[in-house]
Amino acid sequence: MVNPFLGIGLHAAGGFAAGSFYLPIKKIKQWSWESGWLTNGLFAWLLAPLLVSMITVPETWSILTEAPISSIGWSFLFGILWGIGGLTFGLAMRYLGISLGMALALGLTAAFGTLIPPIYDGEFNELLNTRSGQIVLVGVGICLLGIAICGRAGLLRDKDRKDSNDANNGEMNLSKGLIVALFAGIMSSCFAFGLVAGAPIADLAVSYNTPELWQNGPVFIVILAGGFVTNALWCLYLNIKNKTYKNYTDRSTPLRKNYLFAMIAGATWYCQFMFYGMGSTQMGEKDFASWTLHMAFIIFFSTLWGIVTREWSNTSKKTKYNLAAGLSVLVVSTIVIGLSSQFT
Repeated sequence: MVNPFLGIGLHAAGGFAAGSFYLPIKKIKQWSWESGWLTNGLFAWLLAPLLVSMITVPETWSILTEAPISSIGWSFLFGILWGIGGLTFGLAMRYLGISLGMALALGLTAAFGTLIPPIYDGEFNELLNTRSGQIVLVGVGICLLGIAICGRAGLLRDKDRKDSNDANNGEMNLSKGLIVALFAGIMSSCFAFGLVAGAPIADLAVSYNTPELWQNGPVFIVILAGGFVTNALWCLYLNIKNKTYKNYTDRSTPLRKNYLFAMIAGATWYCQFMFYGMGSTQMGEKDFASWTLHMAFIIFFSTLWGIVTREWSNTSKKTKYNLAAGLSVLVVSTIVIGLSSQFT
């Protein structure tokens, strides 16, 4: 029996993991961006999903060998496209900071990833004709409004810091960041399409008596493998171009700490989809809203981390009010979506 409130709680756990993974990456020292990102990706996109699926779904290999080739192919392809979004997603946070980069990129990801699958499957009209579906759509709209307000708060933050000549801006570049975030948001929504394409794989897992909460584990292996290919090719290209391939064995850098933080970041990152997959199974016919909830919680927690790491220092009251309003609206949206389960 589905439980949307439990689903929302699991999505919150996933959002916390996703909103936190970039913090360990920032602890990687004396390595180029591409070296840290690729090492993080090795744990996040290959090792963690494989390990978790093998533990929770012992028949993982049998499922993948029996799954329809078309389902695996499309899931892998959407993973490649999502990987492009994930690659530029890291750059968005580099240029915009954690909070603003998350808000802008994930806002577009939420919109495309939530609405396009039900439209493609021909289920959108059904949502419009039921009270619960209408309430969920209202909740999605409120969520997107909250994301927009958080994005505005981030823009105001950058303006405040620019006006004050804040020396902590580092590599932040608003114009580059906006372009990268736009592209990252659109491409990252392909993960939601990968889950739709991988539904036959999840169904096969259930036929092997896999608990519902873990049925998406084998699907994640396929999607994330596609994402790893994209990121690995680009990072290795940069390693060769910038001659930074020495980072991986350079003992003049804190090798052990860098690998440790990359492993922590990767494992933390994967937890977002582990909890997302679990939460998705509890949403029932409202599962299309899972992607929006996931994005909302990521923005919520990443913004809180932005406050902790003083990304919002030296900002005006107007900026802080916008930030508080955006976070409040995101909370309201999750409550509205959760209450939709009380209606038919």
